[in-house]
Amino acid sequence: MQMFSSRLLSWQAFYSVAAKGLKVFLFYLAVLSFCRAFFIFWMHDYMAATTGGADIALALWRGARLSCQTAGGLALFSLVSAALLRFFHAPLENLAWRVTSALSLTMLSILYVASFPYYHQYHTGFHQIIFNTVNEDAFALFVSLVQEFYLPLRLAGAFLLAFLLYRALRFLLAHRILPALPELAFPWQLLARFAFLAVFLCVVLLSAFGGSLRWQDAVDWENAGVTNDAFLNEAILDDFQALYRAYTLNRRFLACNGLNFTVEEIERLAALHAGHSADTLDLDVYLTQEAGGAQIEKPRHIFLIISESYANWPLLEKYAGLSIADPMKDILREDDTVYCDTFLPNGTSTVSAVTGIVTGFADANLYLTTMPESFAAPYPTAIAPTFSRLGYGTDFWYAGPATWERIEPFCRAQGFDRFYSRGDFSSDEGSVWGVDDEVLYREVLSRIDPEAPGLHVILNVSNHSPYTVDLAAKGFPADDVRTALPEKAQQDAALLKELGHYWYATRELAAFVRAAKEKFPESLFVIVGDHADRYNIEKTPSLYERYAIPFILTGYGVQKGLLTDGAAGSQIDIAPTLVEMIAPLGFRYEAVGRSLTRGNRRGVNYGFWITHEAIGKADIVPLVGEPIQGRSGVLDEEAMQDYINAVRALSWWRPKYGPLLDAAKLEGRE
Repeated sequence: MQMFSSRLLSWQAFYSVAAKGLKVFLFYLAVLSFCRAFFIFWMHDYMAATTGGADIALALWRGARLSCQTAGGLALFSLVSAALLRFFHAPLENLAWRVTSALSLTMLSILYVASFPYYHQYHTGFHQIIFNTVNEDAFALFVSLVQEFYLPLRLAGAFLLAFLLYRALRFLLAHRILPALPELAFPWQLLARFAFLAVFLCVVLLSAFGGSLRWQDAVDWENAGVTNDAFLNEAILDDFQALYRAYTLNRRFLACNGLNFTVEEIERLAALHAGHSADTLDLDVYLTQEAGGAQIEKPRHIFLIISESYANWPLLEKYAGLSIADPMKDILREDDTVYCDTFLPNGTSTVSAVTGIVTGFADANLYLTTMPESFAAPYPTAIAPTFSRLGYGTDFWYAGPATWERIEPFCRAQGFDRFYSRGDFSSDEGSVWGVDDEVLYREVLSRIDPEAPGLHVILNVSNHSPYTVDLAAKGFPADDVRTALPEKAQQDAALLKELGHYWYATRELAAFVRAAKEKFPESLFVIVGDHADRYNIEKTPSLYERYAIPFILTGYGVQKGLLTDGAAGSQIDIAPTLVEMIAPLGFRYEAVGRSLTRGNRRGVNYGFWITHEAIGKADIVPLVGEPIQGRSGVLDEEAMQDYINAVRALSWWRPKYGPLLDAAKLEGRE
């Protein structure tokens, strides 16, 4: 026992291990700080034009403080392993330093190399969406990573970086930087040891409290963003911290099963939302609406097209020179078309759009396509059963595989009569995510019965990475589009390919609408993007240009002026808008959303609100709006806040716990 103790508990043994730990800490801190600086340098186009050197310096300083936690954690991983092996078998100590360092540096390098394309795609560091990949098609995701993001090459680069950093750390550990403490006479030896312990303790505190010696001044991922630049605020978090943020947010999501409203709050908000007194605990009473009478002649067919990554910004006059949205603009100018340009997606992913449109519920931290409650019976707000009562057959057409996000069983469980997917089509031409748009539209045109009234929901995928459409063969005017780009973007081949796929999606969508109008003349068409927030000409687009999607109605019975002046909304408002357009007076239906033909002038989603005049973040109080295209107006902040909370509360409780408000159902929740 005494022998074991001497291996670690002697001063020289402790000093040897601790000194290496300090060197490892400083090494990791230096690497993380350098990586942050290089990331900011390489991705500087994403900074706002008004961002100055002081902001960059603040981000670097704040980031270095936060990375003390990461460096401390990585150093502790190596130090504890080395100390344990030194205690039991001293010759293995060096092996522990080498193995733990290799593992840590490999992870660091992979995350760092991945952070560049990740930010380009999502305009953020690692966040909660990465945990949604467990529900994705693994093979399709892998192919996308290979084809679009050059996975083998990036992995090779990450391993090379890890190797170089590993060699540098080995060199550092092999050479003495901190001198051995000499044998000094009392009390100088005691003072020297005390000084070393004080330094060691300071490093421990810096690691624990994010660059601070006390918890009151600690920096963590939740308070790190101190600049006015969104890009720099994300860069402050190193990749381990961003990954921890994503993990924490996902854990909170799983722990709470949604949001945190009390029964009393939900009752008040539901009554306010419905416009009558809080006199029942049955939410379905508050959700029930009566149609005000048909506004157009009832169409035989309704085509609801959810177009992949179909952002609104290319439709703006500001970007007219690109000409990638011209076929849709031609449709917008026609007399049988109306267009709402202030419309929000339900979330940042396709599955959020599907759940919002299919169920009528907003994103409330529930994964509806996997919840058992979603498969027990259709929700009363679901679009398919509502339109079945209006005399329509219902079918869902998806360009991809039926297994993606359990979309087929989910749609069938929510009342759709028929479901068609990639395996049902005569051609398989397309990418790993699904058939090309022209194939999908051809199948719809050829297989729908012209005489049978139907609601046809169509979800395409061509405007999705890895962007495999042969644009040259399709006639994409690449040189003209490149010339119309800002000079600094003209050599961006990836952006040109993305714009080309938007052009292709627009061309095929417009062609389908015209062909379907001719074949099915009594048809109404609804066109909406599933989300935006993927790519943009601007590195720092406005909230409006980044997040807004188009909402377009065209076809049978549509006339200019159909939409309310100043209309705004989100995907949960699609079903009530259609119901109010065609349902007879007094038709009862349930919905969280509101009709854009009956006065709805606001939309909300997972994180934002929008009106005709402004857009803002829903979780920043007081609400602050960013003007849209120079429009002006006064925001009723209290009414908007109540609307946000009501939509969230109703969209959380009703699908998770059913119609009756009962506090007992919340027992046991954190």
